[in-house]
Amino acid sequence: MMTPEFWSIPDSTLTTAELAEKTSTLRHRLLSITEKFSDVRFATSLAAEDMVMTDAIAQSKAKIALFTLETGRLHQETVDMTKTTEDCYGISIARAYPEESDVQAFIDQYGMNGFYDGEEAKKACCGARKIKPLNAALIGADAWLTGQRREQSTTRVELNFEEHDDARGITKFNPLFDWTEEDIWAYIKQENVPIHPLHLKGYPSIGCEPCTRQVKKGEDIRAGRWWWLQSDSKECGLHVNK
Repeated sequence: MMTPEFWSIPDSTLTTAELAEKTSTLRHRLLSITEKFSDVRFATSLAAEDMVMTDAIAQSKAKIALFTLETGRLHQETVDMTKTTEDCYGISIARAYPEESDVQAFIDQYGMNGFYDGEEAKKACCGARKIKPLNAALIGADAWLTGQRREQSTTRVELNFEEHDDARGITKFNPLFDWTEEDIWAYIKQENVPIHPLHLKGYPSIGCEPCTRQVKKGEDIRAGRWWWLQSDSKECGLHVNK
């Protein structure tokens, strides 16, 4: 039986001038957000898009606070990547943890890995480990940022730069909404941005360990997220506004 060939970091045909223009636009977007809002926060997963955002925030010196969701089910590589990023940029990344009572309530109802049983259980797990901690981490903020891109999945094709997060009553920005996968990796290579170790092992998209797997070459880049569900269920609920 042949060993499958997994996704690998793509090459880019982007010229230096084209990348410079995109980089300038991204930094301008970040600074324009901080001019309009006083408490802006960025939720980073430490994956490629979010590392581009982190680098751009650091380079532009935009006043944006960073935090990450420590779900309790992350790969060790992701946990370690938080410290790597802090050391690289001389910044502090806040950790948002789930409430033990919420996690236990999920386990009592569905079992530790009950999310494999279907969409309802998956939403319940993400609710306890990701959504509630996100809500808590955004208390007091008047805007927050994501590393989402239109190209990532069918659920994001209409993504805009700015939108209103009705669920949390604040403005939400997606500064990379019009970037391609090639753009992301061209930036990372040029700016020498730290790379999450799992990207080098066939993981184009990274979430919790039991809900993320390697992606075969030619598969959709989010095929490894919640692979046992339909393609229209490849969101955890963080980016559902209502």
